[in-house]
Amino acid sequence: MPQRDDSARRVAPKVMIVNMFGGEAAPFIRDLKLTTTYKVRGLSARYPEVRCNGQDVCQVTTDMGYSNAAASMTALLYAGGFDLRETYFIVAGIAGINPLRGTVGSTAWADYAVDYSLAHEIDAREMPAGWPSGYFGIFTDAPDKKPKLSYRTEVFQLDPALVTRAYALSKDVALSDSPAAVAYRAGFPSAPANRPPAVLRCDTASTDTWFGGATLAQRAQDWSALLTDGKAEYCTVQQEDNSTLEALRRGEAAGKVNFRRVLILRAGSDTDRPHPGQSDSDVLVNYKLQGGFGPAAENLMITARPVIEDIIGHWQKR
Repeated sequence: MPQRDDSARRVAPKVMIVNMFGGEAAPFIRDLKLTTTYKVRGLSARYPEVRCNGQDVCQVTTDMGYSNAAASMTALLYAGGFDLRETYFIVAGIAGINPLRGTVGSTAWADYAVDYSLAHEIDAREMPAGWPSGYFGIFTDAPDKKPKLSYRTEVFQLDPALVTRAYALSKDVALSDSPAAVAYRAGFPSAPANRPPAVLRCDTASTDTWFGGATLAQRAQDWSALLTDGKAEYCTVQQEDNSTLEALRRGEAAGKVNFRRVLILRAGSDTDRPHPGQSDSDVLVNYKLQGGFGPAAENLMITARPVIEDIIGHWQKR
């Protein structure tokens, strides 16, 4: 595999795929033939390279969680030899999925990313009577009060026209599935949770804490709506997107990127709450038994492909 060093390159990607770990990256590396690698100082030691192909499509793996995502994206933006000013970024990763909005294997383009983690917390065993959970907004005194968005990373909205275009291009693709996922879905009594995977347009929540169960999942749903005045429709939860988006927003302020060219695509590898008869602990601890990881990883590539092809095919008109 050819490899270039920092000092000898000038790469202007048309598309940059952002994955968080190797299992998400593998279908993109394979199907897009990303065979040229560039070592970048400051990326994760586990994923130290940007990979590209001859069509100016590149890929970076940030490693997982808020800190890794922010550090890796910042390293990429300020690395020598990359011109990212016109690049389209597609952040593509697996996620927990809300079975009221989708099912294991479904993919979702997000308009909004909401930070689930920025909050006060009281242990649920000690919270006031009548509270739905122990979480509430910083500098508020109840879960139903919207906090002032003083951190400026609580909510991101992506460009609506770009999200509309991405969804329109990909909504009819044929997604992959697995026998284990089919069997798991059968435990849900109604659609969409018991239906085959589909491409969706709905929103994502970010948190470094993996949660599971009806109460905390409902909190993600309510919190997303509260912070966006009812605009966000929560359907996936993951560990990185608000952190990644803040790095990109700061990159735009520095003249490095165009934030209007950023997309978030998440695929449900497991549900965020149980089906009837399943415990809250089982839905989290035994998430691998849901059979969603393999289809979710493949479906990221399947869903993103027509968007990538459209960007490359119409580059001169952009």
